Amino acid sequence: MTLADGARFGDAVSDGPVTDGPVPDPVDWPTARRVARFVAGREPLSDSYLAASLQSDFDALTVQAEALVAEHTRLRTPGRASAQVLDRRDWVDSNIASMRTMLEPLMRRFGERMARNPFAPVSRRVGATEMGVLLGYMAQRVLGQYDLLVPDNESGSTSDAVYYVGGNILSLEKRFAFRPRDFRLWIAIHETTHRAQFTGVPWMRSYFLSLVHQALDLVDPDPRTLMRAITRAADEVRAGRNPLDEGGVVGLFATPEQRGVLGQVQSLMSVLEGHGNVVMDDLGKQYVAGQERMSRVLSQRRKAGGLTSLLHKLLGIEQKMRQYEVGEQFVRGVYALAGERALDAVWERAENLPSVPELDAPADWLARVGA
Repeated sequence: MTLADGARFGDAVSDGPVTDGPVPDPVDWPTARRVARFVAGREPLSDSYLAASLQSDFDALTVQAEALVAEHTRLRTPGRASAQVLDRRDWVDSNIASMRTMLEPLMRRFGERMARNPFAPVSRRVGATEMGVLLGYMAQRVLGQYDLLVPDNESGSTSDAVYYVGGNILSLEKRFAFRPRDFRLWIAIHETTHRAQFTGVPWMRSYFLSLVHQALDLVDPDPRTLMRAITRAADEVRAGRNPLDEGGVVGLFATPEQRGVLGQVQSLMSVLEGHGNVVMDDLGKQYVAGQERMSRVLSQRRKAGGLTSLLHKLLGIEQKMRQYEVGEQFVRGVYALAGERALDAVWERAENLPSVPELDAPADWLARVGA
């Protein structure tokens, strides 16, 4: 699923005076795509002979990983996922398409307000540049991604694809001398675990999207929101706290109501990411040679320092990385207290998901759900 400049997502409008026609899109998406592709760059190994085996390897390893994950987690998924090896630019295109689909209601609300703003053309390009830089930066780092979160606009169905960013994978294999077959299986296990979570748990996908829609519905397109956020940040600084510690810029702009929804999102994603890491490592110990060193490398890679650390904090990426740690500690805590099968209660219904405080207190969660 790729996106060209003339794609179907959103209406094409001019930067001229507003008419009774389509409202302007608040983000100039073609510009965002060009910026993201430029920032992403191209991994030289993508064009080398080493890339020739990627697609056939991941075709086979994704099937193997799905079987291992199903047996380990007991989450049964419908059909089979399709493995797609992408380069960084293809990954950018796919994610822009998904973002445009998911954000369409919010973009329309912002667009209606911008239709009355004479500075709208400048704002559209500024927003596009910021979005492009973020996506381009992420494209340099992502290894795999499961893409069933956003339905296709035309058919209402989903691609059910597991993406692998070939150049980034090859780069790590070469840099750390990982055995390709083992490293690729290890990545496939993580991504197919996410597929099992979203397709093997009947309510998961609809619940996730409901949280996203709630969060978007609460976003206020009023410029005065910026002033309130600045005031909140100043109050946090005076209290001796970093205003970017909880959710980056997104958390800074959130209202109390939004923070409640963001807490639910944080809890869900911590469980999903933590569970994914635990399954990845537990199966890796059995089936992947060199898994422990791979795990150390990826952990160190997430703990960036210096300027990169600041960028992670500003973008809220640091909060996502903490989800891996908090979620993994919760899952391991449940295992230690009540055994691996006790975690199965999480998948029974949304009400059984741990709250944010319960993530740090698995015994409290076990007592509540009776696991």
